[in-house]
Amino acid sequence: MADMTDEIMQTEEQRRAFGKRLKALRNQQRRTQKEVASQIGLQLSQYNKYESGMHIPPADKLIQLAELFTTSIDYLLLGSSDEQLPLSNTRLIERFKALEACQPEEQETVIKLIDAVIMKSRVESAMRPVEQAKGN
Repeated sequence: MADMTDEIMQTEEQRRAFGKRLKALRNQQRRTQKEVASQIGLQLSQYNKYESGMHIPPADKLIQLAELFTTSIDYLLLGSSDEQLPLSNTRLIERFKALEACQPEEQETVIKLIDAVIMKSRVESAMRPVEQAKGN
């Protein structure tokens, strides 16, 4: 999975932008690199490589970082936020409303599942151009 994430963030410019966003989020919450690394189960040196733009974390660590910083994986990877776009799928809206009555642990499980499905979809769509190029 890490290799697929690296395909998405293939340019140095993209990795550096990711690192800057990660550092800004950490600074906003007044956390140290050591604290963040510990909270997501990493060595300080590995986390430092993420902030410096040398590496992009694997999907499981991206999910943990998004949760820790209360942001989206979209924002971490791309700097984009789709919060202005309203949901048009009424089935999704109904289910999200019903989820608000569930226990926080159950809500968190659903959020993690949604994040995993979104990441899988993005990785697959990012891989299509690579696979097409190999096929030509």
